[in-house]
This record gives sequence, C-alpha cells and structure tokens, in this order.
Amino acid sequence: MKKVTLSVINDLVTDNRVHKVAVSLQKMGFEPVLIGRILPDSDGVERTYRTHRMRLLFRKGFLFYLEYNLRLFFYLLKTKVDVLVANDLDTLPANFMASRIKQKPLVYDSHEYFTEVPELLGRPVVRGTWTLIEKMLVPKVNAAYTVCESIAEVYRDLYKVDFKVVRNLPVCSQLEKHELQEKKDGQPKIILYQGALNLGRGIEAAIRSMHYIDGVELWLAGDGDLTAQLKQFVTELKLESKVKFLGRLPIGKLSEVTRQADLGISLEEDLGLNYRFALPNKLFDYIQAGVPVLVSNLPEMKRIVEHYQIGAIAETHQRKDLAETIKMALFHQENKNYWKQNLQKAASELCWENEEQVLRQVYLQYL
Repeated sequence: MKKVTLSVINDLVTDNRVHKVAVSLQKMGFEPVLIGRILPDSDGVERTYRTHRMRLLFRKGFLFYLEYNLRLFFYLLKTKVDVLVANDLDTLPANFMASRIKQKPLVYDSHEYFTEVPELLGRPVVRGTWTLIEKMLVPKVNAAYTVCESIAEVYRDLYKVDFKVVRNLPVCSQLEKHELQEKKDGQPKIILYQGALNLGRGIEAAIRSMHYIDGVELWLAGDGDLTAQLKQFVTELKLESKVKFLGRLPIGKLSEVTRQADLGISLEEDLGLNYRFALPNKLFDYIQAGVPVLVSNLPEMKRIVEHYQIGAIAETHQRKDLAETIKMALFHQENKNYWKQNLQKAASELCWENEEQVLRQVYLQYL
C-alpha cells in the first residue's frame, strides 16, 4: 500500500480539512500519516489512520518555523513514504527538501493565500521572506490544489502550476437531517454569526446595524481576540437585549443553534487578498442547515450566493444600509421562500463527497 505523509503546522485536533483529505486518501487505497505538533494543552487525537505529533521548544517566530521544518525534514527522511503532501507554505521547505532527496512526488495543498494573510501585512521583511520561499518552491511541486478558484487563478498566473480547486465543504453523509424549526408568532428573528470573533469579520458593523432593526436578535457563536472588546462595545451602545454572546460551542450544540437562525451572516472585510478571496466554512454550515445567508460583496462568497440564489449581498458595511439589507433578507417573504427552495439544491451539491473527485484526479496517478 502506498504511503502518503500529510504535514501541517497545527496540533491536528481542529484541522478538519486535512482530516477529510486523509480519510479520502484511505478510501482511494493509500496509507496516510498525518504529521503535526503537540502543545501543552492539546487534546488527544484518535483517527483511523496514523498520526505523529512533534513537541517543539519554540512556539512562534523565526526559530519556531526553523525548528519545525528541521524536525519535519529529519522525520520525513527516516520515514518510508511514496507521496509527500505539504499543507500551506510553512510546511513546504521541509517537504521539498525531503522529496528531492528521496525522489518522491510532492503535492501542495494551500489552505489560504498565505503571503496575503493579515498577520503578514505591514511586516515587509517577514512577508518578503515567505514570498521568496513561495517563488522558489511552488513552481517545483508535482501537483497542487487550493481552497477556491480566485486563489487558484492567482497561483496559476504567478507560477504556471495547474492548481486544482478543492473547497473545504462538509461531509454530507455524516450530517444529521432535521426538520426546519418554525418560529412562533412574536418570537424575534435570529441573525447568526458563527466563527472566530476576530478583526475583519464585519462583526462590529453587524452590531451597529441592530440600532435600526426591531424584532431581531444577533447571536454571536464563537470566541476570539475581540470578544472582550465587542462585549464592551455592545454595552456602550446599550444593545444587550439585542446582541447575545453564546461563546464557543461544541459541534453538536452549534448545529442545533444554526438551525434556529433566520439568517446567517458572513461579512468579512476586504483586508488584503486573503480576506478578499475568503470562502468561510460557516457559509457552508448555514447552507447545510437550510438558513438563508447574507455575505459581503467579495468574489468567492458572492459567486456561491448568486449561483444558487440563496441569500443577499451586502454592498456596504455602512450601518444604515446594512440594516436595510438585513431587513429585506429577514422580512421579504417572497425572497425567503425562494431562497429556502434553492438551499436544498445547494446543500446537496456543496459536499465533500463531490470535492473528492478532484482529489482523485490529483492522487490516483501515484497509486
């Protein structure tokens, strides 16, 4: 059986995309080994395939990336492997060196537009270093895929590599089917945001818009860097009765909450190309739950919403305009009925089972 190593820089626990790839490779007949790191507070991982986690001395900065890639390189050298998979740019140096020495094919899975992430903007030296690594190594991989068409187009133009698109969609066969819950008269409409409460997610704009909408609650399901700041913001605006902080929820509970929503929002701001090309997991969670969506006017999210006709596009984050768009999405019954019908088709098509066909194109040549 052909062995495939899949390297990531996280602790494996919450990286659902690479887990789904590993399971798909198993179904194809490969033997995957998932490699990451372990942190002091990391939970255990139980998988149907092998895992290996390295305990590092450093946690961030140059020495962290250097130590990780050196440790990974030596592990790959002593491991029997037929195909090496680098997940994101920060695992590519070690995989590239090992693939050249062992003369084995190297596949690159880019989970985001790495050199355009907000953490690198405003840090020209660090960003320049990663850009140089990308220019040197990406053109030399044997196969590659990424999470959306916009990023794939950029990489194809830059590096003349045929990047495929494998979106991070839910495994539909594992989803429980539930009847949609009907609201009782007098119950408030629910707007749901799920995900990290971090910069650039449009959460502040959604909160501000609540001043102009009656009979509605905004539920924030998640945690992050801005949690305390957002709670203070809500208090200052005297919106405690309209904005509810649910915290980080277990997957089962989050699914239950999502099904109660009347509108799911994904209002990412245009903070660099990585955000501009965003295709967040929460968008597909809303779709699978049969919840109409409101998204920013950014190309990848807009493409999904307009193709399936399952919600509205927010042309601006200006609070009064955003409030009017939200009211239209929540209270225009004809639109809601139309979107609800289309959500059934979208949910049946936007599944990991369909994305697997692209993975088969990439990997079956190595069996």
